[in-house]
Amino acid sequence: MRSVSYLLSGLLGVWLTLAAATAAQADARTTVLVDVLKLQEAAGILALEGIASSEDLNRDMLEGQGGAGWALQVQQIYAPDRMVELVRAELEAALKGDALEEVITFFAGSRGRQIIDLENSARRAIQDPEVEEAARARYRALKGTDDPRLALITSYIESGDMIERNVTSALNSNYQFLRGLVEGGAFEMSEEEMLSDAAGDLEESTKDTAEWLYGYLLLAYHPLQDADLEAYIAFANTKAGQALNRALFDGFGKAYEDISYALGRAVSLNMTAEEL
Repeated sequence: MRSVSYLLSGLLGVWLTLAAATAAQADARTTVLVDVLKLQEAAGILALEGIASSEDLNRDMLEGQGGAGWALQVQQIYAPDRMVELVRAELEAALKGDALEEVITFFAGSRGRQIIDLENSARRAIQDPEVEEAARARYRALKGTDDPRLALITSYIESGDMIERNVTSALNSNYQFLRGLVEGGAFEMSEEEMLSDAAGDLEESTKDTAEWLYGYLLLAYHPLQDADLEAYIAFANTKAGQALNRALFDGFGKAYEDISYALGRAVSLNMTAEEL
C-alpha cells in the first residue's frame, strides 16, 4: 500500500507540474498577443484622450477651479496599465488554444501590424477636433452612396456589432459616472433617475456614435488596399476574430466603467470640498 501511495503522490506531482507549465505557456502566449495588438500603446492614447476631455468636466462642473489637484486625480484615474490589465483578463478568458494562435498569427503578420498601426495613428489624430470634424464630414458625404470603401467599412462594423456595442458601453459609462457623483455626496438621485439620465436621447446617441465610428474607420483604413481590408473583414468573421472583438469590447468597456465611476467620485469630492 505504501508503494502505491508513493506512486499516486508522484503522479500527482507530475500532473501539477504539467498543469503549471501549461498555464505558464498560456500566460506567455497571452503576453505575446497583448504585444502584437500594441495594447499598451492604445491604452496610452486613450488615456491622453480622456485626460484632455477631463477639462470639460473641470469647466462645466467645477467652474474651472479644479487646478493641479484635479489634474493629478485625472492622471491617476486614467491609468493605462490598469486598462491593459482588464483587457488582458478578457483576452485570457476568450482566447485559448488554436483561436489564440490564429489571432497572434494574423496580427504578427505584416498586414495585421499595418492595421494596428493605422488604428492607433487614427485614434491619436482624431483627438484633434478639426481632424474629427473632417472625418465625420467625409462619412456624411459618402453616406447613402454606393461607394465601395464605405460598403467595406459597413461590413466590418456589422461583423462586430460595433455601433450597438459602443452605444451600450457609453450608456454603462454614463451610469457609472452618475453613480460616482451620487455616492460621492454631490447629488441625490434614485436608481431609476440615474438609469434614465444615463440613457439620455438614445436615438441621437446612436446617430452620433455611428458618425464618429464611420469617420474614424474611414480615416484609419484609408491607406489600406481593398484586398487587405477584405482579408481583415474575413478574419473578423472567424470564430477567433469574433472572440477577439468581444474580449476587446468587454475589457475596454470594464475599464471605462471603472474610469467613469472614479471620475464621478472625484468630481463629487471636489464639489463638496469647495462647499466646505
